[in-house]
Amino acid sequence: MTSKRTKLQEDTHFRVLRLLQENPEMSQRELAAAVEVSVGGMHYVLNALIEKGLVKLSNFTAAEDKRRYAYVLTPKGIKEKTLLTSRFLKRKLTEYQALKAEIDALHHELPDDIQKDLS
Repeated sequence: MTSKRTKLQEDTHFRVLRLLQENPEMSQRELAAAVEVSVGGMHYVLNALIEKGLVKLSNFTAAEDKRRYAYVLTPKGIKEKTLLTSRFLKRKLTEYQALKAEIDALHHELPDDIQKDLS
């Protein structure tokens, strides 16, 4: 069974890989804001993705500041993103089904006149 921490880390990696595939020139600060982690946390995540060979640094030639980098997904990173997408989607569908079952159970506990007000 996967721990809550592992799921959170996997979700963060998935979101970062997804954002970088769409927009490789995002800064660490922009990524951190989008994923809702600290800039220091984002630095750690990016280093982990680079170490795993999922992302590589490339000069961002269009930037005025030539010290800026683009974070480019490697072929291994694209494959991993696909696997993470599948696991993420399965987890979210399971969560959705559990929430839907809970909502349905609560609807059945209510009197009919209140149920009609909710529809």
